Amino acid sequence: MAKELIGNLLVAQSGGPTAVVNSTLAGVINEALNYECIEEIYGSINGISGILFEDLVDLAAESQQTIRGLRYTPGCALGSTRRVLKRSEELDRVINVFEAHNIRFFVYIGGSEAAETLQKISERANARNYDLLTVLVPKTIDNNLPVTDHCPGYGSAIKYVATTVRELALDHEAMGEYDLVSIVEVMGRNSGWIAAGATLAKHVNDLDSAPHLVYLPESSFSPDKFISDVKNILSKSPFCTVVVGEVLTDDSGNYIDLNSVPGAEKSSGQYLSALVKENLGIKTRYTKLGIAQRSAAHISSQVDNDHAYLTGEKAVKAIVDGESEIAITLTRGETDHYSCETSIVPCSEITGNIKYFPKAWINEDNSSISFHFYKYAIPLIQGEVKPKFENGLPSYVRLSCEYVDKQLSEYSERA
Repeated sequence: MAKELIGNLLVAQSGGPTAVVNSTLAGVINEALNYECIEEIYGSINGISGILFEDLVDLAAESQQTIRGLRYTPGCALGSTRRVLKRSEELDRVINVFEAHNIRFFVYIGGSEAAETLQKISERANARNYDLLTVLVPKTIDNNLPVTDHCPGYGSAIKYVATTVRELALDHEAMGEYDLVSIVEVMGRNSGWIAAGATLAKHVNDLDSAPHLVYLPESSFSPDKFISDVKNILSKSPFCTVVVGEVLTDDSGNYIDLNSVPGAEKSSGQYLSALVKENLGIKTRYTKLGIAQRSAAHISSQVDNDHAYLTGEKAVKAIVDGESEIAITLTRGETDHYSCETSIVPCSEITGNIKYFPKAWINEDNSSISFHFYKYAIPLIQGEVKPKFENGLPSYVRLSCEYVDKQLSEYSERA
């Protein structure tokens, strides 16, 4: 922009929540309070949907106690959405809302869909000669966004997954009699970053400890080899713990039909359970961790939380400096001691791209992960966020949500 912009900042959240995404929101709010060019700080309820319906709240009206509490509160405090703008009328409505509320700075916290939405908004603002600076703050527990070393939310998710697998293993060790197979299904979509994270549960001095088998979408899965591996483990261990991502692929990279075995129910975990029952006739335990993986703030990573806050701060600094249509990334230091700093890349480098788990980090057996991943992931799960407790349970905060007066006519979905 040729001139220094003065106006209001709007921040919104998109996609699935994480245990630390509200820490990013806190970073945005606290940093925005430092600049005279930012007159008001607004939040959009339910992401881009809140902009369309002009559901904006005054974040500067929130108490500092509430803003501090966001640092350890899971979920999306502003609400979220998976909505992607598709119609020209929607884009014009967004710019109309921005004009009506003098929004000149837009921070969108989300993944690849948020990046796509942000680019469309920037393009429409440019086409209408409306001065607007935009920035994406990436977040996802899947850790599958390109360019950035890791995504805020990932470290906390794998800290929870690895902890849960280690605790389940102690239960199974007590109950197994060389006949118990435990299947743990984790999130991750088409990438195996979360499934790989479960391997952190292994004891460093006991590589035969749980999880015994780990299957990623990027690894080649063979039903026959799976059954053989399970039998081999049960010949030495009273139980066998298997961790699996959401999809399985064969030698050719094709998705395996998860309904091909009687008893399977379109679930990778159910599919493996059905294979064990059909071929070995022994008991299985099936655990689907589900959205607990992105909600467990009580055991979230302090490093992850700090990185999330840092990206929110950096987003505001960047747009105040005149940067636009950018994304904030995390860059790992090249020293032996772990360090991390923020960087800026064009938002277009995030859109439509997926960072798959490196096949070089998958061992030849296709069911275990190499030490390279351990070195990558261990720094991301360090430290524990300590939420406040009340009556024995975590006490989380909620925004008071003082709504901003609407300036436009009511929005119709088909307007």
